[in-house]
Amino acid sequence: MIKNLVLFLTPFMLCSCFFGKGNGIEMKIKNDCETTITEVRFTTTEKLETIYIAELEPNEAVSQFLPMASNKMDGAYLLSYTRANGKKETIERGYYTNGAALDRWIKFTIAQDTVLVDFDGPVH
Repeated sequence: MIKNLVLFLTPFMLCSCFFGKGNGIEMKIKNDCETTITEVRFTTTEKLETIYIAELEPNEAVSQFLPMASNKMDGAYLLSYTRANGKKETIERGYYTNGAALDRWIKFTIAQDTVLVDFDGPVH
């Protein structure tokens, strides 16, 4: 009986490995400013992969997955962008360890004078 159950479940477990996104983090960003922000980049402190968004209009939100399969060290997440007045900003938030994300997603809300950051909680 257990042997049959193992044989039945094995294909489903293998499929979940292939169809999952793998090691990485979903980056969500929303522009709550009244102006467009440009040159948006999201990466890790190892800077092996980068999400690039040319511009984000007011009230626009984007979600993209940052793969971290090549990451090997501990580090943090970096978000950089340019405001409409030409001011470049970079913020460092969160933490990953041994190249693996500790959270499923990170959400940035860019306001006129601040950036709010939220995480979904640890991946187990």
